[in-house]
Amino acid sequence: MGHLDHATFGWLTPALSYVMACIGAALGLRCTVRALGASGRSRRNWLLTAASAIGTGIWTMHFVAMLGFSVSGTDIRYDVPLTMLSLLVAMVVVGAGVFAVGYGRDRGRALVLGGLTTGLGVASMHYLGMAALRLHGDVSYDPVLVGISVLIAVVAATAALWAALNIKSPIAVAVASLVMGGAVSSMHYTGMIAVGVRVSPSGDVLPGATAMQFIFPLAVGLGSYLFLTSAFVALSPTAGEREASASAQRPVESALR
Repeated sequence: MGHLDHATFGWLTPALSYVMACIGAALGLRCTVRALGASGRSRRNWLLTAASAIGTGIWTMHFVAMLGFSVSGTDIRYDVPLTMLSLLVAMVVVGAGVFAVGYGRDRGRALVLGGLTTGLGVASMHYLGMAALRLHGDVSYDPVLVGISVLIAVVAATAALWAALNIKSPIAVAVASLVMGGAVSSMHYTGMIAVGVRVSPSGDVLPGATAMQFIFPLAVGLGSYLFLTSAFVALSPTAGEREASASAQRPVESALR
């Protein structure tokens, strides 16, 4: 059995991955709040942004954390197409959950459906990303811990969507994002504790790309996307601000006439 190290670089990767999860959650929640106050094409666009933000944040969190993952006695490579598929799955399935909440008429049912869908999407992304691992040996999982990690993902997603439906103030959203970031990180590391690796030493070259060749550049790119989108959302006027601006302009227009 190979020795697994989940923090090769100390607290750097766990802390950075938590920050990315929080940023993705905060951006997704703010966009969902904006979507619920909008209609038509604007609502759809906000929900698409929310789905991409949450999906990107979760994926980036997972693979930033994986930069610190190592197994004694073997190198680690990643299957590039499967890793990219995990990102696509995260965005699509999380998007389905967000849209269920954004367009659901019965909020209670929409919350349950959206939380379940989004949570399963988070778990699917995690284990699909783990399936992309290539190493000299066999990977096994503790089914109980896998089940707990999936449960954490569903509860975290449901709580986040509940926050989007019920919490409007930026400070409350920030607190909810910190909680969700912690829940997503907990889900990740619970899933990683479930992993066992039986190493089979070999001199064969592993297929795929190393984390630094592929994961790191992509994580940096997606992280930049999150920061830029956060700036855009922060500078975008809310529905209330637009209404206040329109109300302020009406007396001026009337006076000019």
